[in-house]
Amino acid sequence: MESILVITTLPDREKALALARKLVEARLTACVNVMAECTSVYHWQEKCETAGEVPLFIKTTARHYSRLERLIVSAHPYELPEIIAVPIKGGLPAYLKWIADETPLSDEE
Repeated sequence: MESILVITTLPDREKALALARKLVEARLTACVNVMAECTSVYHWQEKCETAGEVPLFIKTTARHYSRLERLIVSAHPYELPEIIAVPIKGGLPAYLKWIADETPLSDEE
């Protein structure tokens, strides 16, 4: 079972926690780390912008990525949310098994 780390950012802690709970309750992720606020500097609509954001580290399996992406997009307040999936090439085997066990396949997959 291939484990992945999905990263996204939200504009504030309240929205970050709400999305984290939604993803865990949907059993699309075993765990979401809601990180401390950071400052992002980026180009958007021909301007250099600076904004406070709250990163989420989402641990899941590759088989859930499509559904997870759709749920993030549908619940996300940004027009173009950051959603990046990074393969987990190694880790504590028992922890990686826990990720797989906590994200069972559903009838929708």
